Amino acid sequence: MSADAEPTRSPNGPGDSQRRLTSEELRSHQWYGTDGLRSFSHRARTRQLGYLPEEHLGKPVIAIVNTWSDINPCHQHLRERAEAVKRGVWQAGGFPLEFPVATLSETFQKPTPMLYRNLLSLETEELLRSYPVDGAVLLGGCDKTTPALLMGAASADLPTIFVPAGPMLRGHWRGETLGSGTDMWKYWDEKRAGRIGDQELSELECGLARSPGTCMTMGTASTMASAAEALGVTMPGAAAIPAVDSAHSRMAASAGRRIVELVWTDARLSRFLTAEAYEDAVTTVLALGGSTNAVIHLIAMAGRSHVPLSLADFDRIARRVPVLADVRPGGRFLMEDFYYAGGLPTLLARLGEEQLHLDRPTVAHDSLREQLAGAATHDAEVIRTSDKSLADQGGLAVLHGNLAPDGAVIKHISADPRLHRHTGPAVVFDDYRTMQATINEPALGITRDSVLVLRGSGPLGGPGMPEYGMLPIPDYLLKQGVTDMVRLSDARMSGTSYGACVLHIAPESHVGGPLALVQDGDLITLDVSTRTLRLEIDDIELDRRRAAWTPPGPRYGRGFGALYQDHITQADTGCDFAFLSREGEVPEPYAG
Repeated sequence: MSADAEPTRSPNGPGDSQRRLTSEELRSHQWYGTDGLRSFSHRARTRQLGYLPEEHLGKPVIAIVNTWSDINPCHQHLRERAEAVKRGVWQAGGFPLEFPVATLSETFQKPTPMLYRNLLSLETEELLRSYPVDGAVLLGGCDKTTPALLMGAASADLPTIFVPAGPMLRGHWRGETLGSGTDMWKYWDEKRAGRIGDQELSELECGLARSPGTCMTMGTASTMASAAEALGVTMPGAAAIPAVDSAHSRMAASAGRRIVELVWTDARLSRFLTAEAYEDAVTTVLALGGSTNAVIHLIAMAGRSHVPLSLADFDRIARRVPVLADVRPGGRFLMEDFYYAGGLPTLLARLGEEQLHLDRPTVAHDSLREQLAGAATHDAEVIRTSDKSLADQGGLAVLHGNLAPDGAVIKHISADPRLHRHTGPAVVFDDYRTMQATINEPALGITRDSVLVLRGSGPLGGPGMPEYGMLPIPDYLLKQGVTDMVRLSDARMSGTSYGACVLHIAPESHVGGPLALVQDGDLITLDVSTRTLRLEIDDIELDRRRAAWTPPGPRYGRGFGALYQDHITQADTGCDFAFLSREGEVPEPYAG
């Protein structure tokens, strides 16, 4: 199906054959439709808002959960998209209410929006539970907002549709097509190497990001939007529509119309977020050559759905899924090209029933098979067939070894192939600030064969596991033409980044993982083909170092940071709060 097309749906979409709810069975009826004092008060306050009784009584109340803010350029257009969703809700006979929630701006929020992903998920869950809401449309897109919104919505388990913010337009500079932030990293290194100057950098500032929307490479935002579409919780083709394209407004209005029908048929989010759906989302991420961050987010999302998903599942699926999307940073093209080539429906159709579970429902169709009917390829260079894939196996590899007992990941498709198997001496940095201040010092003796090691940057140590994993190559090596080195950390890296960067090493150094025990000069071996990451010292020496290690003290004495450090899990289990992901009943609020 074309991403620009109005979804064609059978008369009996998901849940349509089920018994339809009566207005008295709507969740919002408990707030508005009873005879008590509280319902009288709720109706009176709704009149205060300026609404007539016939505008909302007996109609599904739809929460439009909006992560727009003035500080988030990826979501700059979501105020207008909320209006399009409202239009669709009104047309379908629902009652839309917009709820502002926290914005997680990858560009500006420090130390990292990952520190606050679970906070937004908690806010989303409790908002949907505590207000007279029958269904929800979630508006997000910047990296952490997609998993946060869906994690919270999965816990609340109401009928839900996700509207991704969409990628920005492609960048331009002096006749070159730019992709943020992939070309940000590239040209910053060009500046450090002395090959461009301040004038070029000033021009690049104005050409990298030309419109509202998320990064237009296959970074974390587009990866997670695609994962959401593969899960079946967006309108068809939604993931790749450029943010400023008129098709994006039409998609938002379509989501508004569709959510009303999902409410009447009580098609809750859990109907779609199944084990098969999560496996298909992993398959999709790998076929896209998508962001390593999707590993953490999908494991956390699956945990909220009480679906087992682990690093082993990613590695198992990666061994059978080819990379079909020729999109940066692993490929050549940008999301706008991917959209014009047919978008995610085309890629999913390419994968077909050999790789996907096509008979599961989506929010728009009885089955994914029905949703993909008619999907056409308009550019076979951008979205390839398996016999012409970028790689025979998915773009991620999961590593284990004495340096990563609980696992680590590498996006090997974007690394120099000569480094897929490499042994070199470690140069260790205890924190990111120290690394920044000293990386260019010749006294460190860094060569192209060195293995740069950053610790203290994991879920607790970061704090929040910042995107520090693409450690900079020293200036003097850049000037010698070195473009990639093996780099290890317990941090994450931007989905727009590239290079031989081993990430998410677990357990992290802050809790005594083996990364805490590495010393300068230790030999480290990376071998992608055998999925191993090894510190070349014997167990006796490793035990001696472990016995001498002193754990660092807590970073936070109070506030959200203290809550975070008390409950955050490690990277291999999704960095969720344990109390949010565990099973247990949460009672519906009494509205009377």
